[in-house]
Amino acid sequence: MAVSVQSPALRGRGFVRDARKGGAEASRPGTRHLPVRMRIVLRCLGAGWDMEAARVFSDASLREATERKLRRFSKLRGKPVAAGEFWDIVAITAADEKQELAYKQQLSEKMKRKELPLGAQYHVFVDPAGAKIGNGGSTLCALRCLEKLYGDKWNSFTILLIHSGGYSQRLPSASALGKIFTALPLGDPIYQMLELKLAMYIDFPSHMNPGILVTCADDIELYGIGEFEFIKFDKPGFTALAHPSSLSVGTTHGVFVLKPFNHLKYRDVEYTCCHRFLHKPSIEEMHQYNAVYKPGSFSSVHFAGGDTAYLKLDSEYVYTDSLFYMDHQSAKKLLAFYEEIGTLNCEIDAYGDFLQALGPGATVEYTRNTSNVTKEESELVDMRQRIFHFLKGTPLNVVVLNNSKFYHLGTTEEYLFHFTSDNNIKSELGLQPVAFSIFPNITECSGKTSCIIQSIVDSRCSVAPGSVVEYSRLGPDVSVGENCIISGSHIMTKAVLSPCSFVCSISLKINGHLKYSTMAFGVQDNLKKNVKILSDIKSLQFFGICFLSCLDIWNLKVKEELFSGNKTQLSLWNARIFPVCSSLSDSVTTSLEMLSAIKNKSTFNLNSYELLSIEEMLAYKDVEDMITYREQIFLEISLNKKSDL
Repeated sequence: MAVSVQSPALRGRGFVRDARKGGAEASRPGTRHLPVRMRIVLRCLGAGWDMEAARVFSDASLREATERKLRRFSKLRGKPVAAGEFWDIVAITAADEKQELAYKQQLSEKMKRKELPLGAQYHVFVDPAGAKIGNGGSTLCALRCLEKLYGDKWNSFTILLIHSGGYSQRLPSASALGKIFTALPLGDPIYQMLELKLAMYIDFPSHMNPGILVTCADDIELYGIGEFEFIKFDKPGFTALAHPSSLSVGTTHGVFVLKPFNHLKYRDVEYTCCHRFLHKPSIEEMHQYNAVYKPGSFSSVHFAGGDTAYLKLDSEYVYTDSLFYMDHQSAKKLLAFYEEIGTLNCEIDAYGDFLQALGPGATVEYTRNTSNVTKEESELVDMRQRIFHFLKGTPLNVVVLNNSKFYHLGTTEEYLFHFTSDNNIKSELGLQPVAFSIFPNITECSGKTSCIIQSIVDSRCSVAPGSVVEYSRLGPDVSVGENCIISGSHIMTKAVLSPCSFVCSISLKINGHLKYSTMAFGVQDNLKKNVKILSDIKSLQFFGICFLSCLDIWNLKVKEELFSGNKTQLSLWNARIFPVCSSLSDSVTTSLEMLSAIKNKSTFNLNSYELLSIEEMLAYKDVEDMITYREQIFLEISLNKKSDL
């Protein structure tokens, strides 16, 4: 009798030769659940099945599944939805009241323009004032808001909860208006992350028991499953999606230690249980807890994150997390816990602190591990232990998506790579180099293109490959170097942007007057890095240059007043270095002169300007004016398109 032991992914792809069957068919990926036309092609390939063809077909199935979801969502935009056809509630979290107002204004504009399905309730739930509470705290707060708004009625609702409460310090172009409203080079009019989330999850509500699906605003999950298959969220407790990923990706995500699969047939989607959930584990820990799988031959399983198209002979991989669902009973249980503890004074992670408590293999040890915590509060360990004991014994079900991709758009590097260089996501999502814009000249170099989103760019303007321009106007004498990000700007004078420049303009309301300020730095600058005392700011870098040297160039003195907010966390984020101007164009020009002085090591005196930090810009932001500016660009592009017909 033949005995075969293999990984879940290999079982999912059918790469095992059954000694009882023999022949090429036994070692070829199973085809029973593939679309008919793919099965025909596979038969044509016969015993000479080629793994490159497997990868191509897998990519094609992802693309087709994504296109179908986008088409279905497009049909619902601006139209009333039938019961069970869409979410009952879509809720977005916000960090503070300014962010809450910004989100509500943008949702209102979307409803006016009929960009969202009608009939669902759209809410913004703001975190309570005071200490940061993390996305886990925001989840608890959202549950309380739902209870206050709907009483017992929400126990029959399907709810999408999108965490978008951060300040996006690693992608500051999303700081003012929110990560969930990040524009994508897709659609006419363009999609933002909100529409894409709604489109990618379009099949979920009709196959979901009442409960809450929890997701983050800055990631994209793509998956392909059989023609007549659906992802079901119908089990008690928690249910999470799992994606095959490289071990390096696993170190920055949650990793599932899965119970063994029970069959050998081809499956794009597998339903199983999680024995234990590891949050951002080391590679050693993944091996220690048996979370690592190693194929016995080639497998067409996709790596999440787009880092590799398919696994090779000796490639180890793990299953990583993305979104999760909790049934209504589990949500009510968490709400009861929140009511019991009262006020939260520490940051709780919805993934690290909720999911690590689940599954039969969960232990209390993780509660004392604060290595992945950005700020360690005195109450954190105690709160984690209370959550652990409260949730212990709750099942964690897992939907394994073997043919799936997970993309993150939370940093400047990821944003530039996926929009200009990553041919995988471009193909799978249909991303365009020019999306709802006026710009005739797109150049390509080494597989990279520029990316223009809802912008008006003069035909004589030069935008190098690898750069993204959104919601901006660029004149004929503007030259943009490689790997730049330009957002919300107006540049009509002669300007040369050095490679890797980041330029983002913000409308401000200061003492009732409309003003503008433009943040400008290098795309690789670390805005979150902070020091405790003034003498240590020499360790901060601005555009790759010692920040202290930059202050000399700008004729700014090192003193406490140079920084806003917390004086024990001095960073580029709260450095008062960006000029306030009375016009948008002057604001951009002045900030570009700042950058130019740094690159050319020439003097540029900032003493005569009112200066703000990015932190202060967000406090003074005028959302209405920023939306108006975008709307003006939208109308001009629309008129141009009509005149071309």
